[in-house]
Amino acid sequence: MSRAAFFEVEILDPKTKAQLCFLDKVEPHATVAEIKCLLHKCYPKWYPARQALKLDPKGKTLKDDEILENLPVGTTATMYFKDLGPQLGWTMVFLAEYIGPLFIYLLFYFRLPYIYSPKYTFTSSPYPVVPLACLCHSFHYVKRLIETIFVHRFSHGTMPLRSMVKNCLYYWGFAAWLAYYINHPLYTPPSYGNRQIYYALILFLLCEAGNFSINLALNNLKSDGMGSGKIPCPTRNPFTWLFFFVSCPNYTYEVGAWIGFTFMTQCVPVALFTLVGFIQMTIWARGKHKMYLRQFKDYPALRMAIIPLFL
Repeated sequence: MSRAAFFEVEILDPKTKAQLCFLDKVEPHATVAEIKCLLHKCYPKWYPARQALKLDPKGKTLKDDEILENLPVGTTATMYFKDLGPQLGWTMVFLAEYIGPLFIYLLFYFRLPYIYSPKYTFTSSPYPVVPLACLCHSFHYVKRLIETIFVHRFSHGTMPLRSMVKNCLYYWGFAAWLAYYINHPLYTPPSYGNRQIYYALILFLLCEAGNFSINLALNNLKSDGMGSGKIPCPTRNPFTWLFFFVSCPNYTYEVGAWIGFTFMTQCVPVALFTLVGFIQMTIWARGKHKMYLRQFKDYPALRMAIIPLFL
């Protein structure tokens, strides 16, 4: 039974404490998401995805599915509003992040004017590893685009426009940096020749296949309606058996693919990109691993976050 027939919700500016909106006769079982919709009616420019509501100016942001009567408030609830800025859906975010590197790399591969010395304009490298690297790099980002459109299932969450700009600068900037050196007229092939290139290529392709397999398995888990209520487990696909050892094998395979690309090209910018990516993915993987441990009491003890038996 609800504590009151209706609630009153006062929404304030966290800095000035000025009242932005006063909502009366709010249903006790109303969610935070529904309160955001009511605020949106008062301020059309602040659509729900752009809003963050808190019970304390310095407290945690309330989740959309939290129910008003279950919050530690009286019949008159005071909430503080923060404008998160313009938002973009995750599909648009990933498309922007991945299309850029795909085309930026090709600009350097075809040696368009003003990139290198004029005498090298529209020339090609004599080393087979250069077109192979271009093929692998393009394949990686085309795969990501296909997964974004057809495989990944995104929640209704969004990303602030400013964060997307930073992400694009990261992906696009690194793509330009590594492409500049791999396609440079003075580029030299790997020290151990074709043997190093082909072994690295095998590692790259295996990890790309593994990454796709894991993304497909996670998508199938969400399709069954069990995305957040079931422990991800290996399937008959051998690439998914890495689930026996790590919580986020998609990140493990992603790092492995870039390690293969690093050895294939023997290029310092690629190695740095791989290192930075590994650090970031380790942070994400450890966060997800901790979430699994909290959520599932019977979570497999052998699993680590990203590196089997180690990390």
